[in-house]
Amino acid sequence: MAEKQVKSKQRVADHGEVFTAEREVKAMCDLVKPETERIDSRFLEPACGEGAFLTEILRRKLAVVKRQYGKSPLDYEKYSVIAITSLYGVDILEDNAEICRQKLFDIWYAEYTANAKSQANDQCRETVKFILRKNILCGDALTLRQADGSPIVFAEWSLVTGNLVKRRDYELSQLLEGHEEQMSLDMVGWQYDEEVQAFIPAPVREYPPTDYRRLADYE
Repeated sequence: MAEKQVKSKQRVADHGEVFTAEREVKAMCDLVKPETERIDSRFLEPACGEGAFLTEILRRKLAVVKRQYGKSPLDYEKYSVIAITSLYGVDILEDNAEICRQKLFDIWYAEYTANAKSQANDQCRETVKFILRKNILCGDALTLRQADGSPIVFAEWSLVTGNLVKRRDYELSQLLEGHEEQMSLDMVGWQYDEEVQAFIPAPVREYPPTDYRRLADYE
């Protein structure tokens, strides 16, 4: 059966919505294959649709998690969550954003349940749903605003030590400014980031390091 790349002619006319075929998705991901196989390598799809690229990248990341941590249910759980935290998407249509969240969750859920077996738990499942609500947003990547007119804000999740994850929220417009190795007078509010070893814009919100299972406590 041929892949369905168009939902309706009206959506094509209104939004230019045409989905990328699976063959092209795999070929394009292969161009950055080493990054797709780094568990914590971050990806942003600015017009994610139903998540064709993000789901493919997640499958690749989870294959690495299984290969490296499959013998330890607790380690598999933690690093499968880290894989989820690394994926970001924006779509102008809410139904696409919701389908994308659900597809990512379903892929993760199936692999997590199969690998964690009796140690799989609802707290971790709810954490992943929470992360996906923060990472896959309905908005316009051209105007850098969400559907309600507010700026697009993404949460950056970083594993700092043990099971602790640090969350920092950034406006997408800030992230697009990039980073600089040296400070200048016009970089008001920027700060030095040890992870990238450069100056980056300051986050709009910052949270204390938290056990990855309890990230939703800071809703």
